[in-house]
Amino acid sequence: MRLDVSVNRLLTFPDPQGMTLSIRAKALLFHDPDSLALLHQVERIARSDATALIYGETGTGKELIARHIHKVSERSGPFVAVNCGAFSESLIDAELFGHEAGAFTGASQARAGWFEAANGGTLFLDEIGDLSMALQVKLLRVLQERQVVRLGSRRPIPLDVRLLAATNVDLDKAIDADRFRSDLYYRLSVAVINLPPLCDRPGDILPLAQHFVGSYGSKLGLKEVRIAASAQAALLGYEWPGNIRELENVIHYALIVCRCNEIQEDDLKLVGKLHRKGRSARVEVTSAGGPAQAFSHTDASALTARQRLDALIGDLIDRGEASLFDTVEASLFITAFERCHQNQVQTAKALGISRNILRTHLKRAGLIGGDSGPDILPLPPDEGAASYIPAM
Repeated sequence: MRLDVSVNRLLTFPDPQGMTLSIRAKALLFHDPDSLALLHQVERIARSDATALIYGETGTGKELIARHIHKVSERSGPFVAVNCGAFSESLIDAELFGHEAGAFTGASQARAGWFEAANGGTLFLDEIGDLSMALQVKLLRVLQERQVVRLGSRRPIPLDVRLLAATNVDLDKAIDADRFRSDLYYRLSVAVINLPPLCDRPGDILPLAQHFVGSYGSKLGLKEVRIAASAQAALLGYEWPGNIRELENVIHYALIVCRCNEIQEDDLKLVGKLHRKGRSARVEVTSAGGPAQAFSHTDASALTARQRLDALIGDLIDRGEASLFDTVEASLFITAFERCHQNQVQTAKALGISRNILRTHLKRAGLIGGDSGPDILPLPPDEGAASYIPAM
């Protein structure tokens, strides 16, 4: 598989290779039509000063979206990211709002908080749903008054900070359970960005896989690593509960164990077919020469089969298969004729063509003779192919 990722929109951290291991996604690549639409929405939001709330599962790339918003906004100050779930209750207050010397035991000198550090720029609060109710009140006051008061001080400090927040928690349910303030929610959700899980962006899976092949392959001294068709099909058929971060780990491991510079299906360390319940998201898949067809997750088998077919054809192209069109055409008619138990009427119906056209291709493939008589009794016209004409 060779994909030109330069034609896609790729988002990464400033130094992704220097980052320590984490559950965060290190790359976002917008190739899927739904992903491109999301990117355009994000960039429209970025050009305003609106506070934004980013929803997404762990490993979907929420911080990368926040960093892109900051970049597009062209704010002069820094981008500051804070994981609200990484600090204890006693520390996060001082971390966010700062403190004066002597404000609490161990505070030997004054220190600015994250809000002050982001002045003129963007403050990204990840896992906002983990904040305590007391801190939610303070955060709401900062958003309303556009100023912060350090612990141990009464002097307000004016702020020019754009706030972006992210969560993987359903805040509507948290509000119903009295774990999140509704007034803070409305302050945060001026603009809402829903970042879908990787399994709902199937068009991004293989380009992202190829990006990680290039990234880790160069570090491992590998060149021109291919992803075999069977491995592509496995990547497309997997549910990706860990999203982009899991895909990165899977590709990294596959590069370590693969042979002859080709990743096979057996090289992929997939933990099993994990199913996501209750998903009704629809994915647009554009068929060659025809309009886009929508598949829901209940049609996952059809979607995966189409993607597997695309991957196999792409692999044949990469291998330089001779007479590819004739090979694929013959395979289509031979397989369909055998699957329909050599019944011409049923085969024509399955392929959506007339029986006369079918017979032409079957003769070309040597599956019937030139004087082959009529098949079994035809179906009524409204049940068969629209252009069905019985053999004379």
